[in-house]
Amino acid sequence: MDKGVTTGTLSGRPLFFCGIGGSGMLPLAQIAKGLGHPVAGSDRSRDQGRSPEKFAWMEANGFTLFPQDGSGVTSPDQVLIASAAIEDTVPEVARARELGCERLSRAELLSQLFNAADFSVAVGGTSGKSTVTGMIAWILAEAGHDPTVMNGAVMKNFVSPANPFASARIGGARVFVAEVDESDGSIALYRPTVGVLLNVSLDHKSIEELRVLFGDFVGKAGTAVINLDSAEAGYLVPRAGRKVTFGITARHADISIEPDSIDMSALGVRAAIVDNRRRQVFPLILPMPGLHNLSNALAAIAAASAAGIGVAHAAYALRSFAGLARRFDVIGTSPGGMSVIDDFGHNPEKCAATLRTLKAMPGRVIAFFQPHGYGPLRQMGEELAQTFARELGPDDITIMCDPVYFGGTVDRSVGAERIVDLINAAGGHAEHIPEREDCGARIVSLARPGDRIVVMGARDDTLTEFGQSILARLP
Repeated sequence: MDKGVTTGTLSGRPLFFCGIGGSGMLPLAQIAKGLGHPVAGSDRSRDQGRSPEKFAWMEANGFTLFPQDGSGVTSPDQVLIASAAIEDTVPEVARARELGCERLSRAELLSQLFNAADFSVAVGGTSGKSTVTGMIAWILAEAGHDPTVMNGAVMKNFVSPANPFASARIGGARVFVAEVDESDGSIALYRPTVGVLLNVSLDHKSIEELRVLFGDFVGKAGTAVINLDSAEAGYLVPRAGRKVTFGITARHADISIEPDSIDMSALGVRAAIVDNRRRQVFPLILPMPGLHNLSNALAAIAAASAAGIGVAHAAYALRSFAGLARRFDVIGTSPGGMSVIDDFGHNPEKCAATLRTLKAMPGRVIAFFQPHGYGPLRQMGEELAQTFARELGPDDITIMCDPVYFGGTVDRSVGAERIVDLINAAGGHAEHIPEREDCGARIVSLARPGDRIVVMGARDDTLTEFGQSILARLP
């Protein structure tokens, strides 16, 4: 967006981000700064010495950073941007309350900026949001529309020396693309011109709650783009007004795949895209492996179609889509032929997609999984265990450490050992090793030529470094 553009009552007011380095906060802080807001913030990870390169880059690029001790909140004119999950005892929250500062959640700020755009594309669903958001952004950029983009992952096509953390793209004021979150119900805040629904499955909420949230989402969209391969998403089609449907197996969808045209390899997918509305067929060469990424590409092409971009042009743009960091991101291969893959998989559907992609290629899989919290582990633990037991073979191994925990009040009575027990009870092969570094040593001791080692988990930037450390120790 253009500098100086303001939205609502914010009018260029200074913003203070609590947890500014997080995957959801950093891109929003970048966009807000691009709009001309003075931006400051604090982060527990910075105080604990994690990801120092990121915070050094932020300071060098005009973000004012403070310790998470309340010292950065000094004026009632500041607006505190903080997750609803942040405890009232956090010093910034307490200080903001004392001063009478306005407080917005990440989603409340994002939705204000998003809803002010002339043309907006919101990407919702349980899995694949970041990848599809990145694909749509690349298609729009290649078509000359200069979108502003809010994503939850680094988009490799937009990485540059000036912006190595390109989970945001600061473009023009007219077009805004964002992934939107159902886990906290904030998806209800958005009024998209085009609303994309990828899938509906268990993650942070019950299926019944998700049906309501996603049903309202497609109902409010100017045009809804819906995946008919997802039974739950397809169930919500009647809620939509104007719509574009897509699907790999749903042959009656507006945009689908020609039967028997799919050619999958370790490097990517080739297929024939069918626009059933016009009875036209176009080639797709996608440089990303996995059937789930073919589905993601169909979603992006369908969304671009709803935005007035031809299917042929959208498919061609995806030939040069470089992918996202931590989405089946191959860190490297050791001299002995052992590969390490970094992946964001953290719920049953995401993990299943990654494991299926790995199992479509030869070689044993060593799957390391770091649960992204004790709450999510309680919510989806049984489904996660079923996923690892079902998708991996008798020679494969799952290694799980304790859930990530950065402090705060949370029930820690249910841990990773329960999930490991469930995997083994279902016929899988899993080990619980509480400390992550000990898991790394165990993986190195187990690894043999031809193995694929996948590091999976969310909400922890140091997982990539962990994967790199494993690769460095492999023969």
